[in-house]
Amino acid sequence: MNRLALTIVSGVVAVVASVAWVAARRDPLAPAERPFDVVIGDHAAKMLEDGRQTFRFDTFGDEAFWGDALHLHQAIAGEANGGIGPGVSPKTALAVGLKVDVDALPEALRQQLREGKVNLDDPATTLALLKLNAVVGVTGFFDANGKIRSIGIQCALCHSTVDNAFAPGIGQRLDGWPARDLNVGAIISLAPNLKPFSDLLGVDVETVKKVFASWGPGRFDAWLDKDGKAFRPDGQQAGTLNPPAFGLAGVNLHTWTGSGSVTYWNAYVGATEMHGSGTFFDARLNRRDQYPVAARSGAGNTRGTPDRLTAKLAALHFYQLAIPAPKPPVGSFEPAASERGRGLFAGKARCATCHVPPLFTEPGNNLHAPSEIGVDAFQADRSPTHMYRTAPLAGLWAHEKGGFYHDGRFATLLDVVNHYDTFFKLNLTVQEKNDLIQYLRSL
Repeated sequence: MNRLALTIVSGVVAVVASVAWVAARRDPLAPAERPFDVVIGDHAAKMLEDGRQTFRFDTFGDEAFWGDALHLHQAIAGEANGGIGPGVSPKTALAVGLKVDVDALPEALRQQLREGKVNLDDPATTLALLKLNAVVGVTGFFDANGKIRSIGIQCALCHSTVDNAFAPGIGQRLDGWPARDLNVGAIISLAPNLKPFSDLLGVDVETVKKVFASWGPGRFDAWLDKDGKAFRPDGQQAGTLNPPAFGLAGVNLHTWTGSGSVTYWNAYVGATEMHGSGTFFDARLNRRDQYPVAARSGAGNTRGTPDRLTAKLAALHFYQLAIPAPKPPVGSFEPAASERGRGLFAGKARCATCHVPPLFTEPGNNLHAPSEIGVDAFQADRSPTHMYRTAPLAGLWAHEKGGFYHDGRFATLLDVVNHYDTFFKLNLTVQEKNDLIQYLRSL
């Protein structure tokens, strides 16, 4: 090959190599740069971290409702701190089930708390905790002068607690654990302006407060602003227990009545219950006979601008599915009895027919008509499905407080076992019932 031909070939090779290098740099998925397995791993790690951040700290702009509209921050601050009324002290906040993330507290403050040098009766201390972003599920917004100007909430408010390792109500976060101490109704009732609720429901403010007060700790009514059913036909409260948000990987429907998947409920709650600025669509809520309030308000086609929710749903979903059900503490169940209970669960008691291990719900469509499980249809009929979901049982020990089933109608596991023993005519002995309960506590 002569010198001219060699020069031309060399030039072509250089150009091709340069183009390939540029293409590889522009394409983050180029095999030569990053194997796709690495891309998947990096993506999963980012989704996990982004989802955790969203779950714990993102308000989706709902401070426009809780703060700007309801003025809840003013009631928390109290008159002495530029708000109204007596304010909310840390003792009061803890009494209504709010929690404090000890990891958000500087060591100096922790030491002062240990020594009893922090005034827990002063609402100013509550504001200081909000400035540290230490109140689980709640964010305070402050102006340049340090005065609180608004307040927002996060997913973690109802679906997290703390381990109480530092003090009752103060400890490390337990994401996904249901907030069974949290008195949502009492907290909302503090708001100086409840007119947005009274206008939506078409009742006076005192009636709104009566409804909120009926829920009690650990309960919330996510359908009230859709169907307007404030109480059951028997006069009892209509709220449901805050459900766990752990152990949901592999589970089809996760709400009490199966209205949708995890990510459906995130959109529903984020846009219509937290009142964040986002998009939520479900044409089923246009059924005027079932959802008169939603049909009137257009909640089934919520379009917040700007949309601060939709872009967060994927990572939020990913993080929630990554939260495992917590293992029961050592000594919290009898191993020998539990092993006998395992056999009963799969055999005589027939529990595994629906609670299929290891998901402990049905793979596939995990819904049942109320008549199939021997309970009334009130809550089921508030859902688009008119059914109840088979609840996953892993981590059951972590949310015994408040009772069992959607409304806590069964106070203990023995009450649940007795119900099914009677309904299905299982003829379980006293010993068999105890063994079955020990197994349930071991999950």
